[in-house]
Amino acid sequence: MLGSQLCILVLLGAVVPALQQRDQLSSLDHSNDYNYVRHDEEVQKTFCSWDCLKFTLQWPGAFCTYLNEKAKCVIPPEINTWTIHGLWPQKVYNCCGCWHLFPSDLEDLDEELSQEWPSFVKSKSYFQFWKMEWLKHGVCAACVEGLNSPIKYFSLCLKLRQQFNITRALSEGSVVPSCDHPYKLAELEEVLTPLIGEHHEIQCIKDKQARELWFQVKIPLSRNLTLGCPQRNPTAEHGPPPPAHPCPSQTPIYLVPIDHENPSKPCG
Repeated sequence: MLGSQLCILVLLGAVVPALQQRDQLSSLDHSNDYNYVRHDEEVQKTFCSWDCLKFTLQWPGAFCTYLNEKAKCVIPPEINTWTIHGLWPQKVYNCCGCWHLFPSDLEDLDEELSQEWPSFVKSKSYFQFWKMEWLKHGVCAACVEGLNSPIKYFSLCLKLRQQFNITRALSEGSVVPSCDHPYKLAELEEVLTPLIGEHHEIQCIKDKQARELWFQVKIPLSRNLTLGCPQRNPTAEHGPPPPAHPCPSQTPIYLVPIDHENPSKPCG
């Protein structure tokens, strides 16, 4: 309880000393994040300054092709659908290392989280994945009352997963996994837009055959959690572009099947 109160004070304006913050950030695995919080003055500007979130779902069949060969990918046999990747306030990361996450915080949600938010990396447990997402993104989201505790943050993510049931929408739109039948971006957007709005982002990665594989869907939400959120400068990013990219409009896009036996090579 005391730790949560202290963290809320930090989020409301107290500034973590620069040296302590540097040590905290360096202890986290943030290789895919960008360093938005660099100095004490910037901390004051960025804490709680976000306007938009992105609720991100990932397709396990493509995720495992995204990992390098050193990272063993495992898709549990009970996982056959889109899963949660995270709920991310935009343009803020690693806001504060002071609010730790413990297994007891999520024990009431463990079964549902294990189904809807699994880790596919063999060396990273489910809880390690959830903890990483909480430290990187959940603490930043805690400025909003409905997200200001681990149980609220993760519960909301599970509710959003049910609300945005893209698995059912795709099935009803005759979009099914296949190694042989690609789709056009316009076809996918036509199916998804009635459910998740027109400002979503469909992301792809390239496999070793240079095919575009549908990897993720990012669903924009405003600070009050309504669907859609126009950003003042959506193209402004820092650091190198990640391997995941917006799916091209003129190139065939594959929704590859989930292969539990050989997850890194779903199409052989």
